[in-house]
Amino acid sequence: MFRLWFSTHNTFSLRKGAQTPMRRQMLRCRIAVCGALLGAMAAPCLGSPDVRGEATTFRSPHGTVERCVALAHAPTGNYSAADQEQEREFCGIDFYGTTHALCAKVFSTSPGTLVFDLRGGPYAGSPVRFETENCGTRSVHKRGAPHDPISYKMSVNTRESSATFANSSLVYYHFARYFDTSVHVPVAVMRSMDRSEHAKRVTAAGVRLSAGTPNLTMNHAAWLALQSAEQNPDSYRPREELFTPDGQIYGVMLQPTGRRYGEEVNGTRRSGWGDGQNRDFQQTAPYLALRSGKPLAEAIADGKAQAQRDPVLAKAMGAEATPQQMVFWMSDLIDITLLDYLFGQQDRIGNVDFIPYWYWVEDGEVRRAVASGGAPPPDLASRSPVRLRRTELGDNDAGVRVTYANYARRTGMLEHLRHYRANTYRQLLRLDADLAAGGPLHEYLRTTFGLSGGEFASIVTNVHSAAGILRADCKAGRLRFDVEPEEFLLRGAVSERRVDCENP
Repeated sequence: MFRLWFSTHNTFSLRKGAQTPMRRQMLRCRIAVCGALLGAMAAPCLGSPDVRGEATTFRSPHGTVERCVALAHAPTGNYSAADQEQEREFCGIDFYGTTHALCAKVFSTSPGTLVFDLRGGPYAGSPVRFETENCGTRSVHKRGAPHDPISYKMSVNTRESSATFANSSLVYYHFARYFDTSVHVPVAVMRSMDRSEHAKRVTAAGVRLSAGTPNLTMNHAAWLALQSAEQNPDSYRPREELFTPDGQIYGVMLQPTGRRYGEEVNGTRRSGWGDGQNRDFQQTAPYLALRSGKPLAEAIADGKAQAQRDPVLAKAMGAEATPQQMVFWMSDLIDITLLDYLFGQQDRIGNVDFIPYWYWVEDGEVRRAVASGGAPPPDLASRSPVRLRRTELGDNDAGVRVTYANYARRTGMLEHLRHYRANTYRQLLRLDADLAAGGPLHEYLRTTFGLSGGEFASIVTNVHSAAGILRADCKAGRLRFDVEPEEFLLRGAVSERRVDCENP
């Protein structure tokens, strides 16, 4: 089947500040999606590297031209300057230069590559020495690295391994910006790599270090599958979800920074994998508050009181579940349930993280700063800040693929909600209308992420279903648009928004 992966649309130009050796060709170009150019020709059965965006190229020691692609931004998406800077930083990393080292990720259930920035540390300029001295154990190899590692993960889906689909993280990042989410979803870019170099520098160590340890059985199985595939790309099916047409391996680069929530947000998980733990998730205090028909302040108290009947949840909440924290959690759950309903993330439960922040009011505005300890720094102490946990969704690589289970939809996570955010509702209706009319968002979703026809159609169906559920509750007067956490923090109350249920 003929497929076009790489097409130039503008004149090449050297990236500002780029080095110019032949090994490192950092050139700007455009990536074109085969579906956009080939029209009605057959699409791949599953996701592929046919993404659209701005690319930077590198050359491996074997002469293979690798690509890092910062995908095109979503129409009307709210991207910060920090988002765009991080995209540039990720796509400025030369795996064969002197600034970064690569180590095998040998923990959890899926394989991956940890990319360490060595600048400013004792191994600065010496990636080979860092890899030799620090990449031979099963831990996260931070000794001697001044920064937390960037994660580089590719799709690996076998009977023996856990589910990982790289394209999903790209979809989550860009649609989080479209919805202007309360939760933080990390910046993600697509990156290809010479498979022989990855096999030599990373996979061999992954296979060796994961062997013989019972709790790494799935991790080891995935490393073995990756090793076999890198030796013979045709042995992996579907080939296009792991390899580019010219035989490079590809995946996604991102840098989650959160720490794992306990049962207070992830739920008790006592009912086991699948439907059970997804229903347990819906028994947490903020979730129950979203489903309470009472006004916001009373709903917060109601949700907390119901959850405290469970000793495990009561202990997990402790003193953290203040009214201010609860309304932020409610806002975060609106995003989690909607994104997972649309994109079918199958292993969200147990993988929801947080970043602590100090919040305070200054000059009539809510401000925040990352909290590094339990006490505010001296310059903030006089402002009486409150410490709140803000949610991060850093693990988004088990969605979108049509073979995955959509537990958010299966267990009715959008049904019976009684509180919502007005802007999120409007954006959902706009997306639904645009997809139905074949508008800019329709084309953006169809042509940007390397999705198959089935994956695209599944998202369109999920968007229409989600809009229908929330629209029906809105029209019946059952939905209050009052989840505005910063207003609640500022005033102690929220004025309910008026929303046209039919027209965004």
